[in-house]
Amino acid sequence: MKKKLLFTLILVCTPALMKAQPFSISEEAEISIITVGPGKNLYDKFGHCAFRVRDPQNQLDWAYNYGTYDFNTPNFYTKFAQGKLLYQLTVAYFDSFLETYQEENRWVKAQVLNLTYSEKNALFHYLQNNAKPEHRDYKYDFFFDNCATKIRDVLVAVLGKELQYNDSFVKEAFTFRQLIQKNVRPNTWGSLGMDVATGAVIDKKATAWDYQFLPQYVYEAAAVATINRQGMEEPLVKTPQSLFENKPEKQASHFIESPLFIFGILGFLLVFCTYKEARKNIRYRFLDGFIFFVTGLIGVFLLLLWFATDHSTTVMNYNVLWAFPISLLLAYWVSKKRPPKWMRRYLVLLVLMLLLIGLHSITGVQTFAIGLTPLFIALGIRYLYVLGFLKRQSSLLPAEENNGA
Repeated sequence: MKKKLLFTLILVCTPALMKAQPFSISEEAEISIITVGPGKNLYDKFGHCAFRVRDPQNQLDWAYNYGTYDFNTPNFYTKFAQGKLLYQLTVAYFDSFLETYQEENRWVKAQVLNLTYSEKNALFHYLQNNAKPEHRDYKYDFFFDNCATKIRDVLVAVLGKELQYNDSFVKEAFTFRQLIQKNVRPNTWGSLGMDVATGAVIDKKATAWDYQFLPQYVYEAAAVATINRQGMEEPLVKTPQSLFENKPEKQASHFIESPLFIFGILGFLLVFCTYKEARKNIRYRFLDGFIFFVTGLIGVFLLLLWFATDHSTTVMNYNVLWAFPISLLLAYWVSKKRPPKWMRRYLVLLVLMLLLIGLHSITGVQTFAIGLTPLFIALGIRYLYVLGFLKRQSSLLPAEENNGA
């Protein structure tokens, strides 16, 4: 509700700010990159970036924020799920912008840019033009077009080839997924959700340029970037400033609420049920139907994210190896007392796909959520037991019944 109210206030204030704008800012004006630290919620764990234009002579102090969106957008959640939601550049008074993050106890840093008067005005005019209703919308992409990459891209658009980024801020090569995990602890539900929904495309090594999808690396990249002026290299950042220091808070960590513990319990129960069945030489066929239904349903969802959305990160998702969509269609057949003979071949396929998950993990093709490890093991044991049970069941059937199965 607070964020919705803030966005409404921004929309109300923006037209007034745009209308009252001076044609050019004064020589005293400063333009800064603003970097905000991570928040408590999953959606703000990665921090935030914005531009600040401060001109005391014209009594101007505005924040240009590429990270807003309209909650009143028709079919908001559908568009969000499909990757079609438009984000916007909005303009707000900087004091209000800063106060929001102070209330959330998130550190805020500024990097005053080392720009000439003409460069300041060029950047200011670019932002003003970009904030117009006909220009402010853009299709958000978590890795390649977000509030952080916009900072870098705007500077490149305005300063051109004179602006030089270098790779010195990157000390070790990480994949996109590893960079995400630096902000989200591995054994958490947020981490598990991202690992399940995203595909192998984010398991490739990120370049220094790519690193800047995260605000922290926009800050670090700007700190070592230079501007070439008449053959002389000058630093892009003139003055780094700390606008707000947050108070460190301990993050509560309860293992019994973690995915690894919960799926460990579920995996144990599944293996225990299978053990009991083995001792009695029976099969809980409705349990198999439930497993097929749930994993298949998850698989259909992942398949839709892969093929039916514009998200660039949800393609090539090998989580469908354990959440195989076809299982949803076969849930009825596996729950029958005597499933068809081809069900055994399907179970072999499921086991092979679980083994392929291990191979992909070892070779680095895709990293899978650590919390799902007990589930993978339990599913493998379950499928092997059901496969063996169906083979024994088939061998005991009369020849004519076996042929008709």
